[in-house]
Amino acid sequence: MAPTKVFGACSRALMAAAKGAASGGATPAKVGATAKPRQNSGIQKPVPVSSQLGKFLGASQASRTEAVKKVWEHIKLHNLQNPTNKKEIFCDEKLKIIFDGKDRVGFREIARLLSNHFVKSG
Repeated sequence: MAPTKVFGACSRALMAAAKGAASGGATPAKVGATAKPRQNSGIQKPVPVSSQLGKFLGASQASRTEAVKKVWEHIKLHNLQNPTNKKEIFCDEKLKIIFDGKDRVGFREIARLLSNHFVKSG
């Protein structure tokens, strides 16, 4: 057998495996492997929240990512982002309850202000 045919077959096999991995398909190493379900942990784990945030979200437990997502949905729905300074959020009455009564907050403050509403375990 000629060396080019051997390397050609190996090259095609490696390229097919790489293409399958890049497209999310199963590679030979993944065949037969069982996927473990992802557990919610860290910022995705639902934890008890304060009564103020619970009232805003409509739930007594929420994950940090879910809370931030709901706050941003509220901001977008009620057009509360400052049109001249996109980094600033105008607080309506609902947001003032969870943002310590502030009239305006920076978008980088949102996560810090929300962290006060998550019950600390320990």
